[in-house]
Amino acid sequence: MRNPQLTQDGRLQHLLTIEGLPQSILTHILDTASSFVGISDRDVKKVPLMRGKSVFNLFFENSTRTRTTFEIAAKRLSADVINLNISASSASKGESLLDTIDNLAAMHADMFVVRHAESGAPFLIAKHLSDTGQRHVHVVNAGDGRHAHPTQGLLDMYTIRHYKKDFSNLRVAIVGDILHSRVARSDIHALTTLGVPEIRAIGPHTLLPSGLEQMGVQVYTDMQQGLKDVDVIIMLRLQNERMSGALLPSAQEYFKSYGLTPERLALAKPDAIVMHPGPMNRGVEIDSAVADGPQAVILSQVTFGIAVRMAVMSILAGN
Repeated sequence: MRNPQLTQDGRLQHLLTIEGLPQSILTHILDTASSFVGISDRDVKKVPLMRGKSVFNLFFENSTRTRTTFEIAAKRLSADVINLNISASSASKGESLLDTIDNLAAMHADMFVVRHAESGAPFLIAKHLSDTGQRHVHVVNAGDGRHAHPTQGLLDMYTIRHYKKDFSNLRVAIVGDILHSRVARSDIHALTTLGVPEIRAIGPHTLLPSGLEQMGVQVYTDMQQGLKDVDVIIMLRLQNERMSGALLPSAQEYFKSYGLTPERLALAKPDAIVMHPGPMNRGVEIDSAVADGPQAVILSQVTFGIAVRMAVMSILAGN
């Protein structure tokens, strides 16, 4: 069965998930992003790769960082960007998701950037576009439910490659609310595909999903053991909005056991980098001394995110 993200000749048609994509495509995106980082370094504000194309940002779920970086990326590619205000759109009046897509496609949309609270929504849109003969419209998943956040996973990989140069000898720890994290899933698939030999998941039992070992991930519930000699630490936000029931005693208790403090960071390798997809909860998952410290590359992730999203959109648009 053909990957729904790929054309018949193996090119990227949509970016819905990192899972199942070949290493060659991930590397191509990262290499393309490098050229865009270089462009911004030379104070070139725009490139004409998507001039005349229309990109619709459809954020059915709140976001500041992701939506803004997608908008900046599309504008730097010279695309026309339309931000749909979902709360004031027909979707809020009962119009179905696919009816909304059909109406926007009729306005000559070339690309939909979709964030949705329901897992699988971008896949549904991509299938609908294919079924209705609108294969020229591309879909980028900007986060769907607990499922995937592929551009965040890719910008995390770009950040790791930038600072560590190579994936083949790394020990990477992902810490925190892995159960509810689409970022963690995308990161694990990307790290595996790019050849990282040791991936660790650290968190309390209640926030660790089953099946991690089958994905080749080593599971730790003890922070000290899990951080020993790692090269990269990816901290995750506690996703309280997705939790049902009491999975944790309190935020303070969580920080005591799983917050990244300078003392715990010292267990990792001396040149370990600290990452976070944002937004950060200081004093809950990460100490301010670490977040603002020399090993944190969190703001670099945001900067690289623009270049990575430029790369994804330009590749989908055929450049």
